[in-house]
Amino acid sequence: MSKGLKIALIIIGVILLMALLTFNWLRSGYDRVITMDENVKGAWAQVENQLKRRYDLIPNLVETVKGYAAHEKEIFEYIADARTKYFQAGTVKDKIEASQGLERALSRLLLLQERYPQLRANENFLKLQDSLEGTENRIAVERKRYNDAVRELNTYIRTFFGRFFAALAGITAAEYYEIPEAEKERPEVKF
Repeated sequence: MSKGLKIALIIIGVILLMALLTFNWLRSGYDRVITMDENVKGAWAQVENQLKRRYDLIPNLVETVKGYAAHEKEIFEYIADARTKYFQAGTVKDKIEASQGLERALSRLLLLQERYPQLRANENFLKLQDSLEGTENRIAVERKRYNDAVRELNTYIRTFFGRFFAALAGITAAEYYEIPEAEKERPEVKF
């Protein structure tokens, strides 16, 4: 084999090696951003599972409270409206906003037990309230997991190469599920 052929084969080998390394780097970055996006979607699905559980419990809680607080019609209408808005929401952002509206209405509904002492003693109400509290705890856990996945994706997308891979995959920053300002204040408990 001539010296020129050896040099040409070495150059071709180096070019192929560089092409292979570049391909692996591109595939790895692309796969990473896709995985992060799927983690965000999976975490949101878990949030939605818990929100659905909440929305399934609410009609039972409302019916139990209605017997005691028939004149609190505004709260019941607001809850029904917020529940409808959630199921009609098309985007994650819209669902988060609808969920936050429902959280405000639920806190108002649960405050009714202070005005109606006999409601506090109602066994159905207590069971539903316990179920709802458990669901709210699950929502908080899933919301944290979702926000962690969003933070990881959004941080990666903001990096130099992450921006490139996100654009390549058509992935944009995800929306955080934040607590509304009105709910950040500590509630006042009176006995």
